[in-house]
Amino acid sequence: MNWNRNKSVALSRVCLIVFAAMLLCLDAGAYWFSRWFFSAEGSRWVFLMITVYSASIFAWICLYMLWRLTGNIRKGEVFVRENVTYLRAVSWCCAAVGVICLASVLYYLSFAFVAIAAGFMSLIVRIVKNVFDEAIGMKSELDLTV
Repeated sequence: MNWNRNKSVALSRVCLIVFAAMLLCLDAGAYWFSRWFFSAEGSRWVFLMITVYSASIFAWICLYMLWRLTGNIRKGEVFVRENVTYLRAVSWCCAAVGVICLASVLYYLSFAFVAIAAGFMSLIVRIVKNVFDEAIGMKSELDLTV
């Protein structure tokens, strides 16, 4: 198989669509899933629903920003300020989900793992954003010398 940049971006966009479909299913079924998950434990299911729906807001924003980012990459616009903005938003969304999950540790300890993973993802995206920002500055400098 001849793999190239266009196919890689197309695969990324297909994955974004798959994740959006899964998120939509989670949003649609959060009530029933929460009730089932905490069926024998009183009203803790309400807290799980609040966690899912509040984190879902940031997940939708993240998916939208990644869609826009891959759209720019597909057009060949890689080192542009707009992409830095998208990466910054993705990083903040990951951090927000990390905070939500950290607060959710109060009623379900396993959310600590999700909080750590989201925080680490935020750090990775933040570093990639800084690399993009630096590359844009170098590109601008290069454009002036040519």
